[in-house]
Amino acid sequence: ADSGDAELELSAVRHQPEGLEQLLARTKFTKKELQSLYRGFKNECPSGLVDEETFKLIYAQFFPQGDASTYAHFLFDAFDADRNGALCFQDFVVGLSILLRGTVHQKLTWAFNLYDINKDGYITKEEMLEITKSIYDMMGRCTQPALTERAPAEHVELFFQKMDRNGDGVVTFEEFLETCQK
Repeated sequence: ADSGDAELELSAVRHQPEGLEQLLARTKFTKKELQSLYRGFKNECPSGLVDEETFKLIYAQFFPQGDASTYAHFLFDAFDADRNGALCFQDFVVGLSILLRGTVHQKLTWAFNLYDINKDGYITKEEMLEITKSIYDMMGRCTQPALTERAPAEHVELFFQKMDRNGDGVVTFEEFLETCQK
């Protein structure tokens, strides 16, 4: 398809995404990559929007050995930049661009946002435990060696020993960034 067709294709769905030029400016994808990503997105989500339940169903296909629904919920929230309860193509492709081709700082900002469930600027032990449990659930019970019930809590304790540099019980973005960069 030539660029005129692609522009038309990008605007011909019920939810009208940003134009191709705007997405080229906002992401680190090429025109061909954006067109290919869009075709895949439109194929899975003809309306142009993905609700959380659909996202969970799609994501679960990658982890058939476990329960990915809780982790998919956290991922959905991290991708849903405008917090409207649905992922449009822009939400998806901008997040994907950061994860695949962003700077270290951009990737760490995205990861911090994922862990900061209530978006208050801090990662608490409770938030980290929720995420960690969801990852263990997603991996399934068939991991080798077998994991104990305490494994998620032990993982969180180790995380906080490294990250909570001032010992106040929360991890700030600055602590997260500094520790990850080391």
